[in-house]
Amino acid sequence: MNSAAGTFLILNSIFLLLLPRQWAPMPLLVGACYMTLDQVIELGPFHFTLIRIVVAVGFMRVLLRGEWLMGRMNNLDRLMLVWAVWAVASGVFHQDPSGALVSRLGLVYNTCGVYFLLRIFCQSLDGIFQLCRLTAIVLIPVAIMILNEKITGYNVFSVFGGVLEMSAVREGSIRAQGPFAHPILAGTVGAVCLPLMIGMWQKYKKTALAGIIGCCSIIIASASSGPIMSGLVAIGALLMWRYRGQMKLVRWITFLSYLVLDLFMEAPAYYLLARIDLTGGSTGWHRAMLIESAITHLNEWWLYGTDYTRHWMPTGVSWSAEQTDITNYYIQMGVIGGLPLMLLFIAIIVKGFSFVGQSLKQLTNQPMKSQYIVWSLGASLFAHSASMISVSYYDQSVLFLYLNLALIGTLTNAVAMCAETSYD
Repeated sequence: MNSAAGTFLILNSIFLLLLPRQWAPMPLLVGACYMTLDQVIELGPFHFTLIRIVVAVGFMRVLLRGEWLMGRMNNLDRLMLVWAVWAVASGVFHQDPSGALVSRLGLVYNTCGVYFLLRIFCQSLDGIFQLCRLTAIVLIPVAIMILNEKITGYNVFSVFGGVLEMSAVREGSIRAQGPFAHPILAGTVGAVCLPLMIGMWQKYKKTALAGIIGCCSIIIASASSGPIMSGLVAIGALLMWRYRGQMKLVRWITFLSYLVLDLFMEAPAYYLLARIDLTGGSTGWHRAMLIESAITHLNEWWLYGTDYTRHWMPTGVSWSAEQTDITNYYIQMGVIGGLPLMLLFIAIIVKGFSFVGQSLKQLTNQPMKSQYIVWSLGASLFAHSASMISVSYYDQSVLFLYLNLALIGTLTNAVAMCAETSYD
């Protein structure tokens, strides 16, 4: 870790310890958006990125201040813990159990650390609005720097290492990535945060407008089909607000439509991914082929994952002779811990949607802005769900998935507080 990153870390940690609870998530967001993953402190086999260190400082703050979850743990919290247990335990069955243990502890630490810290820091509907506002405040400068990269081709975050100094160019278009490991991941962050910006419109109009512009700028600057599709999916989910009372029917129509497509298409319906190319040079075929390969080789990974996927696809990855490019976060879960881990992860997503639906029913007598921010959380999770079919979060962008889930996990207590306030 260089001196600039060290100074950045010290300041971030001090702010995290001193800021009031409603502002405490800011250092986590800043750490994810203003520092690359190349800045690490190595302790034996463990690699502590800036985010991991900030998470540790966050739990130190929690212990010092006696902060904890409001009320009891809910079913989403419990699912996160069960997922974490199997993620670690399944490593025992892999070729290098000690190496698997280290990598899985890192995965669980990142996931549960971010999720539970944000659950502790955000405990009400006002807290949800505040955290969405903080996200906008942090993303706006990032969007400006990514737009500058789009224009000049120079990535200012390259001074921290881990990202290209001169941006990648595809089909004559500069693909800006900012501090993130890939332009697709940068654009995905903009896409999945877009509903959160729109959701706070009725309470923080100026911040929401700036956040919307920032998210759209990041999506466009990434010059990638995936983020554009994710952004459209997010907007589509927000537009379904009008039909929120008929979502069961919508789900059935969607499911039956997929079955019809699968019956009448020559290839499986998921090969529609191969036909999506909004920017030129899209690799949708790879993503569809990966799904088919994972199904074909199910016997290799279904129980506890696998250490070898290179034979699944005609292309591999530069960093490993044993792996292919797993551009699907659901399949990545399967490779790590088999069907049990994949299904637990899907259960977490499903439970998140369930929380959104239950909370909306309980908020029918509350102001529209309270209902709509809850709907926007569901729209953001839907954008994540769609994005993860074509991208695997392998950098700090994963923080925004668990931020989304943490906000949804807060709904149980937040809605109960609203009901008590209305009763009083």
